[in-house]
Amino acid sequence: MKRMILLMVASLGFWFVSCQNENTDMSPTTDTDDVSLETVAASAARFSVEADSVTTRNCKGKLTEVAVADLSAVITDYISTIYPSSTLKFAAKDESGKIVVSILLADGTPKGLIFNADGSFSAELNGHAKRAKLTEVAVANLPATITGYITANYAGAEVKKAGINADGQYFVGIVLDSKIKVLLFNADGTFNRELEKASGGKGPKRH
Repeated sequence: MKRMILLMVASLGFWFVSCQNENTDMSPTTDTDDVSLETVAASAARFSVEADSVTTRNCKGKLTEVAVADLSAVITDYISTIYPSSTLKFAAKDESGKIVVSILLADGTPKGLIFNADGSFSAELNGHAKRAKLTEVAVANLPATITGYITANYAGAEVKKAGINADGQYFVGIVLDSKIKVLLFNADGTFNRELEKASGGKGPKRH
């Protein structure tokens, strides 16, 4: 009887620990060993959408990311027709239901688009390509101002990937405590802010 009670206690303990492990971190799991430039570029696309004056004028309130797979057929059909062979990179919805989409054209040029709540096309983002297109920068070639800031303010972080846009701004992907963070630095290497990380990943290609 005593042995049975001990086995039951052990089983309950194992169940409790398993549940704790499953519920300790409710955020989506991320493979931090594979931080690609695309992960950083997705955050750059989000930044470009939010910083664009057309978005500011036409959209209402906070943008909430939308999975590209969940975009309406009206939107994806429009993109397929007008921008053949483009790839969907990022999408978000504002508080009025308008959809902002960042795509990558066949030649690698980013383009930002706004669609109305019914899926009809509204406008192109005027400064999107300039801010969203990144050229990879080797971690070893980052300015000392940037690496020094990361060392001082993100102790223990590992710099994984970095890119620079046409404005000279640096987007740096780091891993800290098994979490990916994307940091924005100004052209002079001074820290700007920590970006909200977009989900990234390869969106469906439109043919």
